Amino acid sequence: MAAPDGAPYGRAVTDLRHVLTARLRLDAVRVDDTEPVFVLNADARLWEHLPSGRHTSTDQTRTQLERYATAWDDDGLGYWTARDRADGRVVGIGGVTLREGTVWNVYYRCAVEAQGRGLAHELASAALDAARDVRPDVPVAAYLLEHNAASRRLAERLGLTLAWRGPDVGNPDPDAVRLVLADRPLDADALAVMTTSP
Repeated sequence: MAAPDGAPYGRAVTDLRHVLTARLRLDAVRVDDTEPVFVLNADARLWEHLPSGRHTSTDQTRTQLERYATAWDDDGLGYWTARDRADGRVVGIGGVTLREGTVWNVYYRCAVEAQGRGLAHELASAALDAARDVRPDVPVAAYLLEHNAASRRLAERLGLTLAWRGPDVGNPDPDAVRLVLADRPLDADALAVMTTSP
């Protein structure tokens, strides 16, 4: 993968809990990250495609991060809190989690102020590399809303292609459509895992 200026992203890895890319410091999520991650989760601008997903209390974010943190112990890989290497500010959250031992779910969310710089691509690219290091036999897939064009473009830039399109079960919007994009064909078990809410 290459950065927008053509230079390779590269990544320095001594432990997948702490990864450096060209512009990001990626650290395994911790409950201590609740406050800055809540700022992301509470920003309505980041939830235009799914307003019901917006967090309204730090308790929601803390519970989420507790759940995310267990992936590191269970699977050796999970979501990172992404910080700008230049100033240490939290600019996003993302990575991959292993869903039911069947498929890696890639996830990325960047602060509005950090968008347009390719940071989500840098984060997600590092996540795909890590997933392939840990379990190359397991497919990587993204689960996203069809009308979230930016998320779909990023998934496609990562080399993921459409594997499934269907109703978004549990979404308050009855017309919402979910897409699953993957790095390879998904078998019935992987599709079943990815077409239920993560």
